[in-house]
Amino acid sequence: MLSTTETDFLGLKLKSRVVLAPLAGVSGSSYRYLCHREGAALSYTEMISAKGLYYKSSGTAELFRIGEDEGPVGLQLFGSEPDMIAFAVKELADNPCAFFDINMGCPVPKVVKSCEGSALLAEPDLAARLVEAAVRASEETSKKAVTIKMRIGFGEAVDYVSFAKRMEEAGASAITVHGRTREQYYSGKADWNAIKKVKDAVSVPVIGNGDVRSLEDAERMLADTGCDLVMIGRASMGDPWVFRGDKKDLFDADIIAEHFDLLLKEKGEKRACLEMRKYYAWYTKGMRGAAELRQTINSATTPDEIKELINKAHKL
Repeated sequence: MLSTTETDFLGLKLKSRVVLAPLAGVSGSSYRYLCHREGAALSYTEMISAKGLYYKSSGTAELFRIGEDEGPVGLQLFGSEPDMIAFAVKELADNPCAFFDINMGCPVPKVVKSCEGSALLAEPDLAARLVEAAVRASEETSKKAVTIKMRIGFGEAVDYVSFAKRMEEAGASAITVHGRTREQYYSGKADWNAIKKVKDAVSVPVIGNGDVRSLEDAERMLADTGCDLVMIGRASMGDPWVFRGDKKDLFDADIIAEHFDLLLKEKGEKRACLEMRKYYAWYTKGMRGAAELRQTINSATTPDEIKELINKAHKL
């Protein structure tokens, strides 16, 4: 299978052509480690506010912490001010990330209203200045590549192909294309033909994203679009083994308990217990009695209670 073959990307030797998407509130260090072990060739941090880094916002440092066994990790930044993006790249020059990625696809209103994320699709000049600022800052410090992640529309018609070419000209070393518009959020069908059009128009590597729920989907995207890598996002939530292809139909208590132990080490007891609630909901989705299990874990407050619920779900 093409998706499981080794490949080169930005000087990195990747073990496959399938990577984990940046997922806000999900793809922290523990999750990246787990997905990498299960087959993800590359992953990304949750998106990090360049301005938040500048003002030392609480919680920001946690987002850019990368463990030794996560495999190559791209550090994703968002912002709308070139100076802030440049500051972030310089400030994180010694971070163990493999490259810097600028988010130009997030559809969330609180991001968009500040002309960040997908709103940049309607502001190609500003988007280009962000890339140029990041590239200059990196050349002065870490010399790491700068990439972008984009969608294919925002509001009125956007020439996404011209936008991608402009980002390449500005210095982007790779482009991830989520084949949806901002208005679609995560609904409707992703336009793989749009990904192909971008791939045909630029010379830098292109990562395809959208409606990839299995390695079979990844194979089709690679064949249909000619993209270099395929990104899996929401389909990994509750199914981190999607990257190795052998879809599990059973609740794997050992892996889920391990995930919880990793969270405990990463975030401490209180945070880990709270965060495990959402992961547990994903892991139990579709199971008999899942609604009751989710309701029960929402009242669990100790690691022992949560581990007991993991074992209980395993027996159903």
